[in-house]
Amino acid sequence: ELRRIEYALLDVFAGSGYGEISTPTVEFQETLDRAGAAATPVSYRVLGGPGEELALRSDMTVPIARVASSRYRDAELPLRFCYVAPAYRAVMANSGRPREFLQAGIELIGAEPAAACAEALTVLCKALEATGLKRFFVGIGDAGLYPSLLNSFGVDDAASQAVLRELGDRDFVGIDRELAALEITDEQAAILARVPRMRGAKVLQEEVAEPLNSSLSGIRAVVDALPSDLAERMIPDLGRFPRMGYYSGVVFEVYDPELGEPIATGGFYGELLGRFGMPVGGVGFAIDVDLLHAALAGEERGETGR
Repeated sequence: ELRRIEYALLDVFAGSGYGEISTPTVEFQETLDRAGAAATPVSYRVLGGPGEELALRSDMTVPIARVASSRYRDAELPLRFCYVAPAYRAVMANSGRPREFLQAGIELIGAEPAAACAEALTVLCKALEATGLKRFFVGIGDAGLYPSLLNSFGVDDAASQAVLRELGDRDFVGIDRELAALEITDEQAAILARVPRMRGAKVLQEEVAEPLNSSLSGIRAVVDALPSDLAERMIPDLGRFPRMGYYSGVVFEVYDPELGEPIATGGFYGELLGRFGMPVGGVGFAIDVDLLHAALAGEERGETGR
């Protein structure tokens, strides 16, 4: 069944113009560090030769950014890559989470941001539909919004990171606790408390001040560029903040009623490639193939149980 899912995903990727790419399982730790300390989750470090510090890749976006910047720097843009590959992340003992998991995804490099996000979301939805998934929806937000608000209110970096950690966990009690400790006005605190709770299609119709207006305009541009059947799957959610630190614009996560965690995550990154000497933006997503398989099984059980 997993192989069938992989083939279905790759067929859609290839049919959409994406060429398959592979990268080494092991990367130099220096490469991952160049992406930024908060860019990728903690993985497993490996000792290489004298003075070499290596790590198992924790996702495919950073390795592909490295390859694109070194081998395709002078190629005609945009670049379109796809993959199915294992990734590795350190997890707490007895957490029930796998240390190795299979990802399938794409990277679209060097295209206009709104159009690129719309293309990536279209490929994502078509790929999931090709596997037979039916009831999924996509939460869509802006990774740059909340950090911009905190910065505009004069919140220092340490306090901002504490708030953003709670936002990434979607812990509203924790968010309110951290906001109460900030030295900001009551009006500013009210804005920061309200934004993570702004969710649903009606959000795009609200008249708001900057930087909220720019974020909503960016999300609206992406949703408006989608075919109507796919746009109906989009749920604007300003409380969506990614764990991957390289995302800087529109971000999205795929959920299915059968699971309590995202099947796929993705978004726009504006600075990652520049860290490797290729100053263009990119959009990508990664599907957790095992979670997709679980969601498909759950939907099938639900249908046969009716």
